Amino acid sequence: MAIKDWSINERPREKLLNKGAAALSDAELLAILLRTGTKGLDAVALARSLIQDLGSLRGVLTANLSELQQHKGLGLSAYTQFAAVREIGKRLLAEEMQRLPQVSDSAALGEYLRWAVGWEKVEVMLALLLDKQQGIVAIEELSRGTVAEHTVYIREVAKLAIEKHAAALIIAHNHPAGGLQASDEDRIFTVKLKAALKLFDITLLDHFIVTATKTVSFAQQGWI
Repeated sequence: MAIKDWSINERPREKLLNKGAAALSDAELLAILLRTGTKGLDAVALARSLIQDLGSLRGVLTANLSELQQHKGLGLSAYTQFAAVREIGKRLLAEEMQRLPQVSDSAALGEYLRWAVGWEKVEVMLALLLDKQQGIVAIEELSRGTVAEHTVYIREVAKLAIEKHAAALIIAHNHPAGGLQASDEDRIFTVKLKAALKLFDITLLDHFIVTATKTVSFAQQGWI
């Protein structure tokens, strides 16, 4: 049975309007994005199938194009829609972060970092540039993929901090494989960056390793 033949109160769009988005299941929310199903599957059934196959709603929204194309009827259109949803979510969280008077001890920080880079399939490093009160001046993506020359990279990070008039930095990078243990390269890079920033009276407050579900703080672990 097609969704248009369902009871009005059970159709995802009408249910959202009448009861609010929070009343919808993951599959129903995803069905609204998909809009249509495929042969033999309405949009909700297709959404349930995707969530089952890809493990979770996050798994669906962060799937790459080739993963989506393995499902009949899905391709570039779905991928671009999901990418837009991810980016909107990331920007909304960034706006909320920038409204906080202080960020270093905020529980919202971990949530933001997991959404911002935890789902990435390649290593991404971010910098949160802070003022003297530890409010966010700017959030910048520093790198995507492996950085070969850390000495040049550290120089560029210091230059960015000076340009933004930052008094302090928090940096974070994801581990796509899922582990939270800092590598020797992570620790050496952090020590060198902290020393370089100190020359300009800029404090490196913390370095976070991020996965889709967890974060670990260098400061809390005594690694910085």
